[in-house]
Parts: sequence; structure tokens; C-alpha cells
Amino acid sequence: MRTPEEYFSDLKKMKKNVYVGGEKVGRDDLRLMPGMNVMKTTFALALNPDWEGVMTAKSSLTGKKINRFTHLPQNPWDLMQKQKMIRLAATRVGGCIQRCMGQDAIVALSIATKEMDEEYGTEYHKRFMAYLRAYQERDLAGACAQTDTKGDRSKRPHEQEDPDAYVHIVEEKSDGIIVRGAKVSITMAPVADEIIVVPTRALTEKDRDYAVAFAIPADWERIRLITRPAGLRERKKFKCPYAEMGVAESVVVFDNAFIPMERVFMCGEWQFGRRLALLFADSHRFSYTGCKAAVSDILCGATALVAEANNIERTSHLREKLSEFVGIGELAYAAGIAAAVYGEETSSGTFFPNLIYSNIGRRLMGENIYHEFNILTEIAGGLAVTLPFEDDFLAEETKKDLEKYIIRNPKISYEDAHRCWRLIENIAASDMACWYQIAGVHGGGSPIMETITLNIEVDYESKKNIAKYLAGINEELDQSKELKTKPVPLEP
Repeated sequence: MRTPEEYFSDLKKMKKNVYVGGEKVGRDDLRLMPGMNVMKTTFALALNPDWEGVMTAKSSLTGKKINRFTHLPQNPWDLMQKQKMIRLAATRVGGCIQRCMGQDAIVALSIATKEMDEEYGTEYHKRFMAYLRAYQERDLAGACAQTDTKGDRSKRPHEQEDPDAYVHIVEEKSDGIIVRGAKVSITMAPVADEIIVVPTRALTEKDRDYAVAFAIPADWERIRLITRPAGLRERKKFKCPYAEMGVAESVVVFDNAFIPMERVFMCGEWQFGRRLALLFADSHRFSYTGCKAAVSDILCGATALVAEANNIERTSHLREKLSEFVGIGELAYAAGIAAAVYGEETSSGTFFPNLIYSNIGRRLMGENIYHEFNILTEIAGGLAVTLPFEDDFLAEETKKDLEKYIIRNPKISYEDAHRCWRLIENIAASDMACWYQIAGVHGGGSPIMETITLNIEVDYESKKNIAKYLAGINEELDQSKELKTKPVPLEP
């Protein structure tokens, strides 16, 4: 497993293909460091003995100890350890741990490539597993690039006026393919070792050229990352872990890029476009039952802290508000546990979470993210957006004024009060605050996709049969298929 220093050293060696504000930059650009600090945390925690078995796993390919972010879950226990890993690690970085995207991509490809081979006699699975072995041995971090620009949303890929609205194959060769197009809203692309591309939607036979999946180094030839970093104002004196973290979103442009065949895992199998797209999305929604529970933990803790700074921590209405965070976060986490226990064994050997519970947990968090931020700002008050700059807390002419007037609870020191309010500003009124709110709604797919998945997976007729039985309309009808479902036994 790599150290944080080895990860950073490897990234600095990559070719410059990142553009920030019109400038071509290297991976050591200071604007990328907040996102890189999040990634470094995933390597540091895996080397910490206290996190053994949570951040690490035994590889199903080699039997060696690996970073769990490179692991294919093999049973319900693995899924629950993944969920625990994401939740705990997210509390160390203040929210999104980002690296789960790569894990969800390899999970999806491990299953889809096996199923394509079974259907068509291809050799994608063997090819992918060879890739994954190197991925695990090198302890790589992958960014999943799924979302296409999509153009006219009312039209399918082959109907678009501009064929590049979706990433597609423009030429097939004996040793590889050439692809063109762009993926958008791709988290962590400039701080990843690899970019893993999968389809974004169901496809038809006429969309064959858009049925493509592959993986390439993030600095691959004819690839451009047009990046928007998000972070927090640099602290001068009152430094803290949260202020060091951030994220970077990219438009990933494929400009007639050549992809070697050993890195191609889907090439025209349009019938599996929907399957592969949903495998990634649903695995990622399961991941959200860990990270979004962590966001609730963070918002709950920040609310309790600022209530103490305001000297209102013993009020009954505060306790009621705090319990809402707990209810939302723990219900989502519980849905993740249920998704693991009621998961599915696939022919590839990868164990996949239950779709209903994964989507229910994700939808619950998406529906409540703004409500949770509202609770925080309601308890905190206006200082979240009116707090003077840190420089004013350090300048001789204004320092004494702020030291005196920032204190509301006499039991809390001036410095701790200032640190508290600065954290609230960062969490509730910053670039990162806006990012977390919108990502909380759309990360892992727009809310409508969770609804569509639930409507596909849930048997509403069996629920109606319950009502028929109770009403005496038909007492012989099957009451509920869901009630007959048995969880898969746990395997430690």
C-alpha cells in the first residue's frame, strides 16, 4: 500500500493536462492541494493500525492486504466494512472522501464484464481482472467518469445534433479504439491516478458506438481536464483540519484519444449500457449511506458546538433539532446495513448491495440535506456570513475588540469561540458549503433516478395484496414477496 507521500510523488510526475482558470497546471498546483489532502487521508488511514480491517481488506485476487478502496466486496460483511470505512474516513476530512467513486467503478465493471462474457463469449472479464490486479498492487485511486454532457435531453445519443454530446467510439482498430466526447462534473479527476469511463444511460442498437467502457491514466495523451477547484480561505493562524480539505470537479475531454485494447472493457455491447450504468450508480448510492451519514454527524456536531458557543446548549428546542440529525443520518446508515445484509451474490464473485435499500437510504439523505443545513444556520445565527476576516482578529487595532465581543459563553475562551465561528462559516457559507448542498442532492444521480429504480424494483402488486387480504377481497393471494426474502448470511 502506498504512503501519502508516495501518492503525491507519483501525481507530481504526471504530464500537465489540467486547466484551471485558463492556465495549464501541474498536479502540484496549490489550488488542487485541498482535494489532494482528502486523497492523502485515504492512504494515511490505511497505514494506521487502529484502522486495520476497516481501511484494509484481504484481496480476493492475491490474498494480500490491500487498501479497501481497491477491494471488490465478497460478502455482506465486506459491504458493511466499506460503509463503515466511508463514514469514519469522511469525518476526518469534513465530508466527501471522494475515493469511493473508483471503488464503485471497479465493482460495476467486475460484474458487467463477467455478464457480457457469459452473454457474448467476449474476454472482457479476464482483461478487467488483469487490470484490477495491477490497480490493487499499485494501490491506485480512480475517478469514475460517467456523466456525459448529454446535449438535448429529449434525444438519445445517436439522435444528437452533435455526436460528441456523449463519449463515443469514432474508430475501432485491431489494437484499440479511438474515442471522442466529454464527461462532466467528474469529481477528483486531477488528483486521481486513473480515470475509469462507463456509460451513463440505457442505449439502443443505434447507440452502439456509445456503449464503451475503459480505464486510462489521468494524464493520458489527448485527454484534457478543465477543472474547477473548491476549497476554503487559507488560515493564517487559526489552522484546523477542515480548512485544509476541498474538492475539484472537471470536464474531462477526450480529443480523439487512443485507448489500447487491454484497457477496453466494453466496445459496442449496447444491450449492457443500462446494466453497467446502474451498477455504478447503485453501488455509489450505497456508498452514500456511509458518507451522507457522516455529513449528518458533522452538521450535528457543528450545531451542538455553536449552540454551546451561544450558551443555549441546554434548551429543549436544541435537543429536538439535534435529534433530527440523528434520525436522518442513522436511518440512512441503517438502510445501508440492510442493503448489505439483503445483497446479491453475482456470477463474478462480487457481492452487490440490495437496490431498494441503497436507493431508499440515498433518497432520504438527498431530500433532507437542505433541511439539515437549515437547522445549523437557524441555531448558529447570522455570524456564519458576517464574521470578520481572520486578519481582523490578528490586526492590533481590531484584535482587542473582537476578542471581547466574539465571546457569548463565558466558559469558552476567545480563541475557541473564534475557531467555532470560523468552522460554522466554512461549513455553512463557503464554496464547499454550496458544493456539499448540491452534491447532496445530485451526487450518485439525480433524485428522479432513485425514484425510477425504486419503481422498477418494488413489487407494488404484492403490497396491494396485503390490503386485499385485510379487506377480505381475496384471502388466498400472496401477501408479500418482500416478507419472504431472506438475508444472505454474514461472513466475517
